This record gives sequence, structure tokens and C-alpha cells, in this order.
Amino acid sequence: MSLRLLCSIHFQAILLFFIVLLHVKALAVLSVGNETDHQALLAFKTKITHDPTNVFSSWNDSFHFCEWEGVTCGRKHRRVTVLDLQSRGLVGSLSPYIGNLSFIREIVLENNTVGGKIPDEVGRLFQILSIAKNNLSGSIPMELASLSKLEYLRVRQNNLRGGIPPFIGNLSSLQFLSASYNFLRGHIPDALGQLKSLTFLGLVSLANASELEHFEVGRNNFTGKISVNFGGLQHLIVLYVPGNNLGSGDADEMDFFQSLANCSSLQMLNLELNQLESLSSCTSLVYLYMEDNFFQGAIPSSLSSSRGIQVMDLSRNNLSGQIPNFLEKLSLKNLNLSFNEFSRYLIFNVEALLRASSSECEALKNIRHRNLVKIITSCSSVDFHGNDFKALVYEFMPNGSLENWLHMDLETDNGHVEIQNLSLLQRTNIAIDVACALDYLHHHCPMPVVHCDLKPSNILFDCDMTAHVGDFGLAKFLLELTNPKQSSSIGIRGTIGYTPPEYGLGSEVSTKGDVYSYGILLLEMITGKRPTDSVFEGGLNLHNYAVMALPDRVMEIVDPKLLNNVDEVIANHNSSPTNITKECLISMIKVGVACSVELPQERWDINKAMSELHLVRDILLGARIQRNMLGYMDGS
Repeated sequence: MSLRLLCSIHFQAILLFFIVLLHVKALAVLSVGNETDHQALLAFKTKITHDPTNVFSSWNDSFHFCEWEGVTCGRKHRRVTVLDLQSRGLVGSLSPYIGNLSFIREIVLENNTVGGKIPDEVGRLFQILSIAKNNLSGSIPMELASLSKLEYLRVRQNNLRGGIPPFIGNLSSLQFLSASYNFLRGHIPDALGQLKSLTFLGLVSLANASELEHFEVGRNNFTGKISVNFGGLQHLIVLYVPGNNLGSGDADEMDFFQSLANCSSLQMLNLELNQLESLSSCTSLVYLYMEDNFFQGAIPSSLSSSRGIQVMDLSRNNLSGQIPNFLEKLSLKNLNLSFNEFSRYLIFNVEALLRASSSECEALKNIRHRNLVKIITSCSSVDFHGNDFKALVYEFMPNGSLENWLHMDLETDNGHVEIQNLSLLQRTNIAIDVACALDYLHHHCPMPVVHCDLKPSNILFDCDMTAHVGDFGLAKFLLELTNPKQSSSIGIRGTIGYTPPEYGLGSEVSTKGDVYSYGILLLEMITGKRPTDSVFEGGLNLHNYAVMALPDRVMEIVDPKLLNNVDEVIANHNSSPTNITKECLISMIKVGVACSVELPQERWDINKAMSELHLVRDILLGARIQRNMLGYMDGS
């Protein structure tokens, strides 16, 4: 064998040795990295003290951590890239070891009850951080300043304090920032204007943020004038700053309105619940919310140029004088000027035009029950365009609707009600109130009424949180008890998800249809899921979803916000609050299921549902009384 051949073989052997060595080293590094992720996830799990949906049941050595629920890994390196545990009802705090997930791009933990501070170690991580709707406290950590690739920061609806740190202006990749509904104070830093990629600001030269579409700083404690030049924000669609203490009393405090004239895309302006004292105009507006401020004097004529405006709410100010005639020329669909000092007659809070005869308006006007929205009067006239105008004027309900309390997205909310979680006892009371209203309409009215559109947005609350059923725009009257098929219609038959299946097949309206809607409404109150939720597909609906959970898995489908309030319900020395709560929830879900079965003849009557719910309330109230007595005895 020649020397050249021997050298060639020797060289190839050495080369192969180094390749194998490098491969082994790479595997070792990868193995170490995988174990780091594994330990970081386990450390995260140990900080969670309550897991009502058993999300961590798969977090054990029986599965590779990449197969754990809520965890996503890269295909090649098998390192954690996404941790998504939103809306699982988790209670606990954030582990600093999340900083060891060095490949992670997204952490999504919103809509849980995670408390404590945001750990400094988040400064090592990711592109997306979403921890909204928790109980996090402290300040926004300075360590976030190093996240040059951070694109999405969502910390709204927590208990964060301090100010908006100026370093956020250095996050050059940031596209979405949402920090509404915290306790942030001070000024909004000018550095935010450096965020050229920003498309959503849910918090002031902003001249460089030319792509900004949403500006939101709702419900914090920001003060002073809005010293912002919006002139360069031609893509701005929403300007939302309600619920702060903005307003200086200076004559120029509304000068920022002038720059809004260049915001040709602006559709919503919400400045409610501040301390502003003057008004101006913006020609491109569609929605104008200025309620709960200190505006005085007449409605300015400059608003007459806002010809495209559809919703105008100037209620709860100190406006006076006559209501101007130019309002007739606007494209208004909803006008609220209530709680001012106007000298001219005004009908307010008319929310729907009803295709109804005068006799039907009169019939509804004479209906009286503590759980029905009081109808002040009915009116029949001609509108500004010569069309028939028929409407009912309802009593004002200051605490909003059940829809708001169950599902309000505080990021886009324009209401002035401070929304909190409804406890189990409150939800039981609401369910009883609605059942009482239906019982009256079906069995005790001079002319029996089928509501035909029972849903959360039509359940309104007075100042004491008593529920009232409203909006009879689709109601039907059973004119003769001996001939229940004879009825007079005021419109179509309900809302998708709440309408009973037989209506879609052409069946006549009946009280059993309202019972079906009530059953769906009750299940929605317990699960927190709308009947149109995206989870309901392929034959699954809210009714079947509840049936499958009965009785042993009901706690898995209960609204996480309701579980957060479980301690408010009961606690005594002799029985478990969880057991009592679970039994009450099972009973309520059974009522909802019995009312929403497919065949009308198999549904409960509303009387039976009401009786069952009274029993549930008695259990809850009895347990609370026992708790209070035991507490008194322990204290004595």
C-alpha cells in the first residue's frame, strides 16, 4: 500500500473522529438545554397553587414536556417556544425560572388569577408577553428594556403601579402595547413617539408613530391636559381615554381637538369619566362618548359639522339651554343627553325603534313587575325623514347589562360602569329575578306575553343590582288563551344561540321558547361561555357541553371568574366550601339543561325552574348565616 493512500485513510479517520465528537457535543448541549426547559416548567408549576381545570395533569414524567398541555416546542431543537395557559383559572405567582426558557417566543397567561410581581427574569425572554387580567402588582420591570425583539406586551387589568417607564420607547420592535385598567400614574412619556412599528397603544409627541390605529389609556390615574398632537396619525381609528383624571380647567385643555381634524380614519372618540370642561368638533367622527365630565353651557354648534356621527353620548354633564335643531340633520342612531340641565323636552335612552302598533305599545306600557324594566311611556310620531316613529321609553338602568358583567372586554368598553366579578350568590339572585319576570309574563299578565329575545344584553341592573328584563321589540302577545296560536308579531324571533330550535322549523311562538332561551342564559351565567363560542362546533353546543360535565366534571366547565369568588360564598367549620359550591352548581346546571332540551314538551315550566333556584339560594344563604354565627361565637 502506497504512502499516499495511507495518509489519505489516516486523514479521513481523523476527520470522521472530529465529526462524531462535534455531534456528541451538540447532543450533550441539546440535552442540557432540554433539561433546563424541563426544570423551568416544573418550577413554573410549583408556583401555581390552584388549578381548577387540571391543566397540569399531563405535566409529569409520563409525557415529554413538549407534549404537556399549553406547551409548544420547536420541531428540530425540541425547546419550548410557546407557553399558552390563558383562561384556565390558575391561581399563584410567576416563577423567576421562566427566564431560563431561552428559546421561548410567546408567554400567554392572561385571564387567570396570577399575583405577585412580574419577575425581573422576564428581561431575558421572548417576543410576546401577555399577562393581562390577573392580579399582578408592583411596577413594570426595568429588565424589559433589553427586549429589543418584543413585539406584543399586554399587561392590562392588573394592579400595576408607578408610571409608564420611558425605556418602553426603546423597544423598537414593539407593535402592541396594552396597559389599561391598572393604577398607573404620572405623565405618558414622550419616548412612546419613537415606536415606529406600534399599531396598538392601549395606555406625547406621537408624530413618528404614523401607523398607530388604536390609542387607549382607559381607567388609570393619568392627570393633566392631553398635550398630544394627533395630526400625523392619519390611520388612527380609536382614541380611548375614559376613566382617568384628565382635565386642567384651562381654556386650552381641548386644543388637541384641532389636531384630530387630520385624523381622517378616526371612528371612535371616548373621553368619558374625566374632568374636561369644554367641547369642540371633529368632522370624521362616528362615535362620540363624552359622558361624565364637567362640560357646561350649550351644545356647541361646531358639532354640526360631524355629519357622519351615529352615536353621541353627552350625558351626566352640566350642559344647559335648548337642544339644538342641527341634531336633526345628523345621522344619529343613538343620542343620550340625559342628566343635564336642558330647558327643552327630551326623550332619552331610546335604544330601539319598534315595528309595533299603537295598541301593542299601550299593552306593554301597562305591564308592571319589579323584574321588568319600567316603561315610562310610549310614543308614536313621524321622524325627521317623514317615516313612522314608534318607540317605548324605558327607565334608566345605571348598572348596565348582564352581557357587560359576564363578557365585557375592558379594552374596548365604552361604558361607565366599573365591572367586577359576579359571585355565585349574585348569579343565583339574577337567575331568580329573570325567572320571576318570565313567570309574570307567561302566567300573570292581563295579556300573556312571550318575550322572544331573552339574552344577557336584555337583562339590565338597577342601582341595587336587581335584574330587570327589557327590550320587548320582538315580543309576541297571546291574544286568546283558548287559541294560543293567535298572536300579533313585532318582529323576528330572537337571537342566534338563544332561539329555540323549533322556531327555525317554522313552529309557532310559545312560552316554551322563552324557557329554552332561559336555560341557555342560565348555562351561560355558570360557564361564562356564549352559545356562539368558537368551541361549539361539530354538533357540540352549550346544552350538550353542560350535559357531558354532569355531575362529576362540573367544576371543569364553570366560569373561572366564578371560581375566583368561591370564598365569598361560604365557609364553615363542618363542611367543605368546595363541596357546597359544587352541589349548588350541579343543581343550577341541571336546571339550565332541563330548560334547554330540544323538544319543547320536555322542557320544564318556568315555575319549576324558579322553585329549584330558590332552594339553591336557601342553601347558599343558610351556609352564609351559619358562617357568620360561627364567626360571632369564635369572636366571643
